[in-house]
Amino acid sequence: MNWSWIPRNLDLIGELTVQHLWLALLPVLLGLVVAVPLAWIATRARAMRTILITATGLLYTVPSLALIVMLPLVLGIGILNPLNVVVALTIYTVALLVRSIADALDAVPQAVVAAATAMGYTPLRRFVAVELPLAVPVTVAGLRVAAVSNMSLVTVGAIVGLGGLGALFTDGFQRDIPAEIITGIVLVLVLALLVDVALLALGRAATPWTRVGAGAGG
Repeated sequence: MNWSWIPRNLDLIGELTVQHLWLALLPVLLGLVVAVPLAWIATRARAMRTILITATGLLYTVPSLALIVMLPLVLGIGILNPLNVVVALTIYTVALLVRSIADALDAVPQAVVAAATAMGYTPLRRFVAVELPLAVPVTVAGLRVAAVSNMSLVTVGAIVGLGGLGALFTDGFQRDIPAEIITGIVLVLVLALLVDVALLALGRAATPWTRVGAGAGG
């Protein structure tokens, strides 16, 4: 196996790695921004909950390659535009997050909600200051799933010529360079692991009360 391919192509590997990261993580951020208000609506009206969760769940069943190919027709842009991957993965992120965030908001103790209301919190302030923070652990768990999933799904874009580490798969296969393919696989796995660990640490930092509770319990 020609491992010398790696040191000769470090610039390309670095460029594709950075591209892969932003193509995978930007949709996570955008998906969170969209999913939070949708989850809030779902918790306020039972009929809307059924519609929203069913609709977003169905979106996740659409094959990623088909979605990436179809989006240029909807958005009116070229198929090689990275926006296709960003929009597709944002849709998948929303599909993953709406149910989990809605369930987390439903799990907030009613006594806590009632106490905040009695203290004069408006519904919006109560949601931002009380309900949403208590839903952070479940929300972060959903974000971890979405981020790791996106790391894998970005590689599908390489089939139609879009960037990211998936380009190492297609190029390595076409040119019969196993070292290039293995490099892409390893880097995707490492990035997924690092992002997962980073989100776990972020979730722990955002919920210090969970550590205090665990310490008191021990």
